[in-house]
Amino acid sequence: MTMLSLLILVLCIIFSLLLVFMKRRRTNINAPYPPGPRGLPIIGNLHQLDNSILYLQFSKLSKIYGPLFSLQLGFRKAIVVSSAKIAKEIFKNNDHAFANRPILYGQHKLSYNGLDIVFSHYSDFWRDMRKTCVIHIFSNKRISSYSSIRKFEVKKMIKKISNHASSSVVTNLSELFSSLSSTIICRIAFGMRYEDEGVDSSKFHGMLHEFEAMLTAFFVSDYIPFTGWIDKLRGLHSRLDRIFKEFDEFYQEVIDEHLDPNRQQIDQVIVDVLLQLKKQNLFSIDLTFDHIKAVLMDILVAATDTTSATLVWAMTALIRNPKVMKKVQQEIRSSRVKKDFLDEEDIQNFSYLKAVIKETLRLYLPNTLLVPRETRENCTIGGYQIPAKTIVYVNAWAIHRDSNVWKDPEEFYPERFLESSINFLGQDFELIPFGAGRRICPGISMAVASLELILANLLYSFDWELPHGLVKEDIDFEMLPGIAQHKKNHLCLSAKILM
Repeated sequence: MTMLSLLILVLCIIFSLLLVFMKRRRTNINAPYPPGPRGLPIIGNLHQLDNSILYLQFSKLSKIYGPLFSLQLGFRKAIVVSSAKIAKEIFKNNDHAFANRPILYGQHKLSYNGLDIVFSHYSDFWRDMRKTCVIHIFSNKRISSYSSIRKFEVKKMIKKISNHASSSVVTNLSELFSSLSSTIICRIAFGMRYEDEGVDSSKFHGMLHEFEAMLTAFFVSDYIPFTGWIDKLRGLHSRLDRIFKEFDEFYQEVIDEHLDPNRQQIDQVIVDVLLQLKKQNLFSIDLTFDHIKAVLMDILVAATDTTSATLVWAMTALIRNPKVMKKVQQEIRSSRVKKDFLDEEDIQNFSYLKAVIKETLRLYLPNTLLVPRETRENCTIGGYQIPAKTIVYVNAWAIHRDSNVWKDPEEFYPERFLESSINFLGQDFELIPFGAGRRICPGISMAVASLELILANLLYSFDWELPHGLVKEDIDFEMLPGIAQHKKNHLCLSAKILM
């Protein structure tokens, strides 16, 4: 290469770099980065955030910086979305660019390094896994096949409440719903149940609570490199390893039991379906036991606490709104159905009951912040430039209470859904308790089937009152931190059997 050729090459490279620089500069001018609170060096805004009330803090910040604002979380960029309009831009118009999940240490470990559906990166494997699970696990036919399990367990709950009512004993609905939802999902997923009381039940629920705590635990090393030693000093690594080992052994015991050729086959539950899919090689990759365990983890965590929390909030809202309680009971009891127990097909036409559930999920959705996403590439949202690898928080709690969208948003008013086609299936971005887009929760139908059956029979079989000496203003709406937002104080009500 001659000196002239080399000079021309260097000039071409410099000119190309200048073009790239100018293009980026024009892009930045035309589409600036979203505004946000100023942070400190290295830690950014981490010191300003409380993990237990992030949805409230994000809501307050959105009133200052707008429905799309930015945060600096250590070395990681993040944005927060607080309006249906911006959510639509993300979930509908740019869903592919926002389809990743951020890798967070606790979630990555407990999901077998992202081998599940909820926390795994967007990839061919994820698409294959989700599609197969939707067809073989979450199909309407499969969900209907578990109706006998739901019916049996709800009948058992009704009997227990009847015993309480006969003895004038107050019913702790928080504990009852927690036990019921975990029993239903354990029978559907694993083919096993835990009794309502006893050592095994207590141990299992203790494990589940610790598992959920570690899923949402704050690891400094997620945001500031080379600080894993801090997490170790705080004991997080040892707690994480311990609960991972306990659940790994639990999943393996379930798998071994269902692989036993001498096992008496009763009903085909989810673990059986997954083992059959593994045997038939229906995936584009070699499905391992770790993949199966990761999917079982998704189902256990996603279905148990969210269902029980929603039921508690529904009954809390109804006891605080006696007119709504009376109206939904009139709908259920005035139907042509005259029996001791309502089956799933009996409740399909109860429009006001469905409106009550929608309104509960609007005001008291169990996941106030949707599972965070991460951008796969640079994109423009709401007139702002969003870089790749940016963590995305969608504040569904704020969206569901947006006065620009909802009339009297703080009021529990199910009637708003009787004259509206808005639903929670991912097409209406004003109501997104299950998310939206390609990463919407695939188990919506399973969750709704349980919610409708349980709530309908509670309201059909009993009249509900506050314990003696309490008035409705004594019932609070404080939330506990966690992967699902439970009511802080247990909901205890008195049931009266209909004569």
